[in-house]
Amino acid sequence: MKISVIIPMYNESSIIDSSVRQFNDYLSSNFDDYELIFSNDGSKDGCGQTVAAYSEKDPRIKLVGYEKNRGKGCAVRTGILASSGDIVVFTDCDIAFGVDAVGRAVEHILSDPDEDMVVGSRNLSKDGYESYTFIRKLASKTFIKILGILGGFRLSDSQCGIKGFRGEAARNIFALCETDGFAFDFEMIMVAQKLGYKIGEMPVKIVNHRESKVHLFSDSFKMLRDVIKIKKRVKAKRIQKLK
Repeated sequence: MKISVIIPMYNESSIIDSSVRQFNDYLSSNFDDYELIFSNDGSKDGCGQTVAAYSEKDPRIKLVGYEKNRGKGCAVRTGILASSGDIVVFTDCDIAFGVDAVGRAVEHILSDPDEDMVVGSRNLSKDGYESYTFIRKLASKTFIKILGILGGFRLSDSQCGIKGFRGEAARNIFALCETDGFAFDFEMIMVAQKLGYKIGEMPVKIVNHRESKVHLFSDSFKMLRDVIKIKKRVKAKRIQKLK
């Protein structure tokens, strides 16, 4: 069984060396067959060259990407479509949820033969939002509820930055996705539902907290506009149910 871990990155030179080492050390200690794919979202600070140097020494570490910045959704999609694993997990370059969350996502998928996808949730444990300010925690929870209502799903944390999939499901889902920005999670879940995939949740907590690249109010309003467009687009797509 092969594990693919996808790491989107944009101008991460300050942490990339540590990220490559921590992820690779964890994967090599826990899995016999894996690939660690860093997807470069048009970075200009040299983090892509750092990954490329590691890749020359270890072929399990891979670099994909493109020259012009397009957004996290595009980076995740590019990485997943380049993957070949039986299980695929994507998470953030800053290791926000800890490296062991990758293993827990893999275990969660393998523990249920009917489950095709698992979404991390900060709402399933009391300490999930530990170190968040009250305003950011409230805004996050409110926004997630609004997305659930708009999308017609009941996931407790659709925007969480770690998600796992069976490999075939991941590539089927992202082959139908188009959103480049932060609203890509919403489109991904709607497409997964339309394909008939079973989605589970697992508790996670922030263990490495840094300033979010999402601007609380301006990006939230932009995402809501995107979400309305995504809902119409996915609804109009002729997607054949696979499960």
